[in-house]
Amino acid sequence: MANFTAADVKKLRELTAAGMMDCKNALSEADGDLEKAVEILRVKGQKGVTKREGRSASNGAVVSLIADDNAEGVLLELKCETDFVAKGDKFVAVADAIAAHVAATKPADIEALLGSEIKDGQTVQAYVDEANATLGEKIVLDRFAQFTDGYVASYLHRTSPDLPPQVGVLVELDKADAQTAKDVAQHIAAFAPKYLSRDEIDATTVDNERRVAEATAREEGKPEAALPKIVEGRVNGFFKENVVLEQAFAKDPKKTVQKVLDEAGVTLKRFARFRVGV
Repeated sequence: MANFTAADVKKLRELTAAGMMDCKNALSEADGDLEKAVEILRVKGQKGVTKREGRSASNGAVVSLIADDNAEGVLLELKCETDFVAKGDKFVAVADAIAAHVAATKPADIEALLGSEIKDGQTVQAYVDEANATLGEKIVLDRFAQFTDGYVASYLHRTSPDLPPQVGVLVELDKADAQTAKDVAQHIAAFAPKYLSRDEIDATTVDNERRVAEATAREEGKPEAALPKIVEGRVNGFFKENVVLEQAFAKDPKKTVQKVLDEAGVTLKRFARFRVGV
């Protein structure tokens, strides 16, 4: 006869985010001892880390951490396999802890971050692996952004009310302007620009857009004499769709984002936008 209750199973799931049957089996093995059941799940979880490596991590959360004076900020994406784990407090706590570590240590890149010590001699990679084992799912940390050279702000967007933020934006202005920073970050979250300015786009990409535009125009039977103007118009359309400064502003489509920034007297120096799994 089982020496644990449904409430014990529920408690163990809340503590570990493990599956219901895994929790029941662990409690059975532990004779109803909750602490021992947690340990059993952790041990079994560590054995399963390698097995989970090939599985897809398309859920997760985006978190941010902004300094009180907005002089610096961090945006970080942590991925997992299911929305059940993603919305758990333990998963989000892991993401928040790593974001705080980034803020404190300022790693140069993801490799430096994963190899850095987060606590008691434990690297960030080991910390992620521990979460992998404890939560029973593949946990992936493969990108973050950190800005430290201007007025930094963030915006996090929930695509579902019962999930943590799935879209996050970090912006850096040349001077303090909380409202403009918020407005531009929200715009970037909604319109997903790929570039800050035309200067960021490599020549190969632009040349390819011109080739596609010309081939499409010819396929459509456009007059030869009109092709140069049509091609340039479509390339400019590509810029307006993908360059944030040239996009129509979300709150006032009659203005570009550049116009909004000019009116506010600020410059958008850079931005980062993460959408979980994209």
